[in-house]
Amino acid sequence: MRITIYTRNDCVQCHATKRAMETRGFTFEMVNVDQVPEAADTLRAQGFRQLPVVVAGETSWSGFRPDMINRLRPDAMTASL
Repeated sequence: MRITIYTRNDCVQCHATKRAMETRGFTFEMVNVDQVPEAADTLRAQGFRQLPVVVAGETSWSGFRPDMINRLRPDAMTASL
């Protein structure tokens, strides 16, 4: 499963989401909307009004949501080396 986190500079909830994903061993791609402004337009068109936005396969949410992170399937996790 592909996981993408849309974030921006100096976003406390974004940093918390990134740390929670790393702690649980998930791999993910970060998209900074300060550097990719068209991504912010796309998210607004999809109805999102808060960052971070996490897109994990068919599931998506905004804000720091440890409950949603905990629901992600184990197959999204990386193997420990």
